[in-house]
Amino acid sequence: MFKIWKWVDEKRDKECYILDYQCYKPTDDRMVSTDFAGQVIKRTKNLGLNEYKFLLKAIVSSGIGEQTYSPRIMFAGREDNPTLQDGIDEMEEFFEDSIAKILDRSGISPKEIDILVVNISMIAIMPSLSSRIINRYKMRKDIKVFNLTGMGCSASLISVDIVRSVFKTYKNMNAMVVTSESLSPNWYSGNDRSMILANCLFRSGGAVILLSNKRSLERNALFKLKCLVRTHHGARDDSYGCCVQTEDEQGRPGIHLGKNLPKAATRAFVDNLRVISPMILPIRELLRYALVTFVRKMSNNTPKGEKKAGVNFRTGVDHFCIHTGGKAVIDGIGFSLDLTEYDLEPARMTLHRFGNTSAASLWYVLAYMEAKKRLKKGDRVLMISFGAGFKCNSCVWEVVRDLDGNVGNVWKDIIDSYPPQSLANPYLEKYGWIQNEDISTFKVPENYLN
Repeated sequence: MFKIWKWVDEKRDKECYILDYQCYKPTDDRMVSTDFAGQVIKRTKNLGLNEYKFLLKAIVSSGIGEQTYSPRIMFAGREDNPTLQDGIDEMEEFFEDSIAKILDRSGISPKEIDILVVNISMIAIMPSLSSRIINRYKMRKDIKVFNLTGMGCSASLISVDIVRSVFKTYKNMNAMVVTSESLSPNWYSGNDRSMILANCLFRSGGAVILLSNKRSLERNALFKLKCLVRTHHGARDDSYGCCVQTEDEQGRPGIHLGKNLPKAATRAFVDNLRVISPMILPIRELLRYALVTFVRKMSNNTPKGEKKAGVNFRTGVDHFCIHTGGKAVIDGIGFSLDLTEYDLEPARMTLHRFGNTSAASLWYVLAYMEAKKRLKKGDRVLMISFGAGFKCNSCVWEVVRDLDGNVGNVWKDIIDSYPPQSLANPYLEKYGWIQNEDISTFKVPENYLN
């Protein structure tokens, strides 16, 4: 009995709790309006008629609204000539805002942070970004530091997994995860369609998450980690090459998004679900699925082209926190898991309001659920993210107490206006003239923004 009690007691010291999190909201002078987006497209001299049509179609179908944010270099008109300092300034503006807010609100001193994990995929500097944070907030000399680059949009769950692994070995630890993306040095100025698409999807954002395994802080926590699964298909050449930072034929750097990306994402998603499903679904649902699959196989009655999971995830999950990689990503996951519009609303609204903020996007979606007062004690939240490599990471959080949107919630002041009556994008109406242009005589009119 003593050994059983000791095992249970030690297990409590290895739990992973979220104490607080802060999503970054840039200042309004960095907001991307329809007119501004048109100006940026217009001054990109390497685009022709076909590229303009492609961009227009991508923007209209992306699900992104007019209140997302871009780095300051875009507003200075220097996106073609970024400096190293532009990327550093973009990140430090985020650090100064969000790290300061979460430390102040939580009452935790920088010297009480035992673990720091920073994931910013698209910028690598020396000293590292993690070192800059340590220097700015004068953290302890024995802090355990992890600085991740190149991990893509799924990096925040990789960071959480690192924290969880450390928590299994050390007791009474506090951890900080800092996740964002540096867009300043990564604007693509060429005309390769597979690379200009990234310009339309990504927007500025970031999140800071405070985690702990201290028993004394358990009652103050927001969420408890139940399980986390990481799937990596880097050994497959087609999956590895579907999302790559590279240069076009003219030597212009950018992010190549291959046509096989949806297929690679689907494979990784399916493999990830196979592992996490038994961890989160009740036995009755697993038995039902096994029985239905067996009957279909014996009767050779499997629907052709069927891409649905066939499992009712609502039997083990109450809320779905989906990476806002784009409208197609959200629709695809919704179809595969047979989700309702209520389930997909947080991801759709986050994409519309903040765009694809890379690895930070999951936390904006979670904040939306909290601001809408959807998260009640005992509820389970499934997070799903995708990233270059190609990776699919997922985890389940249990809500520790009823949540109604804390003072630092990024949605707090605007949540009453969501969801809007329509998500129709005004870009098509404003630039619809381009669809009727003749490629042989095409020239961007000087007054087309009016």
